[in-house]
Amino acid sequence: MLKVGLTGGVGSGKTTVSKIFTSLGVPVFYADDIAKKIMNEDTILKQEIINLFGKEAYTESLNRKHIADIVFNDAFKLEQLNALIHPRTIAAANKWMQQQTKPYVIKEAALMFEAGASTNLDYVIGVYAPQILRINRVMKRDKFTKEQVLERINNQIDENLKMKLCDFVIVNDEQQAVLPQVINLHKKFLSGIKFSN
Repeated sequence: MLKVGLTGGVGSGKTTVSKIFTSLGVPVFYADDIAKKIMNEDTILKQEIINLFGKEAYTESLNRKHIADIVFNDAFKLEQLNALIHPRTIAAANKWMQQQTKPYVIKEAALMFEAGASTNLDYVIGVYAPQILRINRVMKRDKFTKEQVLERINNQIDENLKMKLCDFVIVNDEQQAVLPQVINLHKKFLSGIKFSN
């Protein structure tokens, strides 16, 4: 079974691409969603997060706004938070992959390279969109200001560098159709044969 990563900067459209893979019958592990679940359910992790961010880190569940307001203005706090979450999410992904039986699986994660989560994968797909388009998408989707979006972009590795680290790139610039690009990769991965990009 091939293990394929899927990544891209905030607003690149990686979730849209992963949903196309899902519709083709490919199992997809959504690392960001699982991380949020772990942050709400792992009692040891919850206490570690409270120690780091104070009692306000949880109301009835994880207080994402409180934490985001801190980490997007404090790179060290973000690093500390990631050090708590990433190993648990990577372990959950590895366990999940062992349970799958399809020819290949997808692991979707925004911080694929930043978290060191690409090391046990066969290939990584990058989803690319121009920055201005990404900013506009996130402002519309999350009701963020341009400055808030740029804070998030600046906490991810440079998009051009990220794409160079990927084995394949899907362009999601609203000029090129995404579906044919996904189907082309789907056919390659279904072959199960290791191939050079």
